[in-house]
Amino acid sequence: MIARLILPPGANRSALTLLGARALRAFTDGYVAVLLPAYLLALGMDVWMVGLLSTATLLGSALATLAVGAWGHRFHSRRLLLAAALLMAATGAGFAGASSFWPLLLIAFVGTLNPSSGDVSVFLPLEHARLAEAAQGEARTSLFAHYSLTGALCAALGALAAAVPDGVAAYGIDRLSALRGMFVFYAVVGMAVWLLYLRLPEPPSHELPPPPAPLGTSRGIVLRLAALFSVDAFAGGLVVNSLLALWLFERFGLSLSAAGAFFFWAGLLTAASQLVAPLLARRIGLLNTMVFTHIPASICLILAALAPGLPLALGLLLMRAALSQMDVPTRSAYVMAVVTPPERAAAASFTAVPRSLASALSPSLGGALFAAGWLAAPLLACGLLKIAYDLALWRSFRALGDGEVDKRSSQPDNPEH
Repeated sequence: MIARLILPPGANRSALTLLGARALRAFTDGYVAVLLPAYLLALGMDVWMVGLLSTATLLGSALATLAVGAWGHRFHSRRLLLAAALLMAATGAGFAGASSFWPLLLIAFVGTLNPSSGDVSVFLPLEHARLAEAAQGEARTSLFAHYSLTGALCAALGALAAAVPDGVAAYGIDRLSALRGMFVFYAVVGMAVWLLYLRLPEPPSHELPPPPAPLGTSRGIVLRLAALFSVDAFAGGLVVNSLLALWLFERFGLSLSAAGAFFFWAGLLTAASQLVAPLLARRIGLLNTMVFTHIPASICLILAALAPGLPLALGLLLMRAALSQMDVPTRSAYVMAVVTPPERAAAASFTAVPRSLASALSPSLGGALFAAGWLAAPLLACGLLKIAYDLALWRSFRALGDGEVDKRSSQPDNPEH
C-alpha cells in the first residue's frame, strides 16, 4: 500500500529503499549547507576558507564519482553504497571532532558533505543506475521526479532544522557545542542509511556485474552533454547553498534561524517544481523543460544580486527556487534515455564527474570574491553563465528531439547513434 502511494505506476518496489535513503541524506544535506558557513565562522575561519572547504567537498566527491565510473563495475553497487554510507558516518564524526582548518579540509575532501542544493555525492550515480533499472519510459521520468521530489522536500525540512543550534541556546547549551551536535547527528544518519542499504537485494557472490560499455555508440552525445553540464555546474558552484547562506549573512545580516526558514520555503518551492516537471515534460518535451524553466530562474538570480533590500532579494530568490530545479529529473531521464542499459552506470558517472569537477572549482572563487567585498559578483556571474548554458544546450540538441533520443536508446546497434 505504501509503495503504491510513493512509487509511480510501473516502478519496481526495490526503488522504495533508494527513496528512503535519499530522504535521510537530503535531510542532513539541507541543514549542513546552512550550518557549514556558520560553523566554520564560529571556529574562527574567514569567508575565503568557507569557500575553500566547499571546493574541497565538491572536488573529493567528483574524484570519488570518477573512481566509481572507472572501477565501480568490479564491485556490486550494493557494496559501494554500503561503503559510502559508512564514509558518511565517518565524515560527520570527523567534522564534529575537529576544529582546525587543515584537518577539516582533509575530512571535507575525502568525506560526503554536500554544500549545494542538489546531490553531488558519490551516492548519486550509484542510485541513479539502480533507479534506471527499476522503471522504463515515462515511468522512469516519473521515478526520477519522485526521487528529486523526495530529496527537495527532505532538504527543505533539513534547512528548517538549521535553527536548532540557536534554539537550544535558550537551555544554556553553548552554540558551538550545538553546532557540533548537528554533525554528530549527520553521522547517526549515515549509519541509518547503511542499515537501509542492507535491504537492497544482493546478487549471487559468483555473479559479478559486466564492465560498463565504453560509450561507443553513445559517446558523442554523452560527451557533448557532459561539456555543457560542466558550464552549468561551474556557474552553480558560485552560489551553492553554503555560499548563498554566507551571502545572506554578510549582505543583510540574516540570522541563522531566518536563513534556515528561507531555505525551508525555497526547498518547498523546489519540491513542488519536481511534481510539475514530468507533467511539463510530457507537454513540451524533456529538453524544452530543461531550458525554458532555467532561463527565468537565472534572471531572478541576477535581479536578486542587484536588489536594494532584503524582502525583494528573498522574493526573487524564492521565485528562482520555484524554477531552477525543474531540469533535474528531466536531465537525469534524458541522460538515461540516450544510452543503452549496459552504459547507464558509466553515463551517469561520466556526466556527473565533469559537473562535480566544474562545480568544485567555483566555490573558492565565490568565497574569494566575497572576501574582496564584491558580494554581488558571484550571483551575477552564476546567472549569466547559466543563461549561456541553456541557450547552447537548446541550440545543440533541439534537432535531436526527445522522441529521437528514446528511439536511439532502444536501438543500440544503430550506426548513426
